[in-house]
Amino acid sequence: MPRYKATIAYDGTDFYGWQVQPNKRTVQAEMELVVNKMAKNPTEHIRVQGSGRTDARVHAKGQVAHFDLPFDIPAEAVRKGLSTMLPYDIGIKKVEKVSEDFHAQYSAHDKTYFYRFSTTEFIDPFKRNYTGHWHRRLKPELMQQAIGDYVGEHDWLSFVASGFQQKTTVRTVYSAKMWLKPEEDEIWFEFSGNGFLYNQIRIMVGVLLEIGNGVRPVDDIQRLFAVKDRQQVQFTAPAQGLYLMDVKY
Repeated sequence: MPRYKATIAYDGTDFYGWQVQPNKRTVQAEMELVVNKMAKNPTEHIRVQGSGRTDARVHAKGQVAHFDLPFDIPAEAVRKGLSTMLPYDIGIKKVEKVSEDFHAQYSAHDKTYFYRFSTTEFIDPFKRNYTGHWHRRLKPELMQQAIGDYVGEHDWLSFVASGFQQKTTVRTVYSAKMWLKPEEDEIWFEFSGNGFLYNQIRIMVGVLLEIGNGVRPVDDIQRLFAVKDRQQVQFTAPAQGLYLMDVKY
């Protein structure tokens, strides 16, 4: 059976995340609905495997998934066919034929996430679904000083939400960047690494905001790596500011 790799963008506002859940609208469920329809509803349900799960209200501009079809269709025809059947909050950016040993999750070696924070005192109704919000006074220079401590291989046990299922909490962050966008009244963050744990990015952003607000000292990230205690990090940044931007293979 031919295997296809799809690059997908979606607005996470009305989804309970990527992964199929009973009686809830998810991106994976919508994708599987149309893929099976394209395959003329085969007796064996076709699964659409994503590069990883995103949570409720989290967005994606570069999610990647793979699936197998029971017959050979040109990749561009698959893209066009799926695009005509999917709801408007999911878009198929690209479809490629790949070898049968390609796996959207296990073949990935680099993921990039982006986070937008609005710093206005009020919650902008036109941004509320697409940015986090932080109205407290910040010292961005402290955040800029601290963010580099995330780079490298670390045990991220203090930065993972309860309920994670991975065997190890060790991950490598390749880059961690921050930009001030005064014209947008926003702060932007970007993180790339070989993988991220459940809620890890949102917890990382939350720690930076607390450093900028003076709740934590500027060198607290290194202490959190050492103590390996999730209870010492209570704030998780809101989901709607997070975007999965890119997955590399």
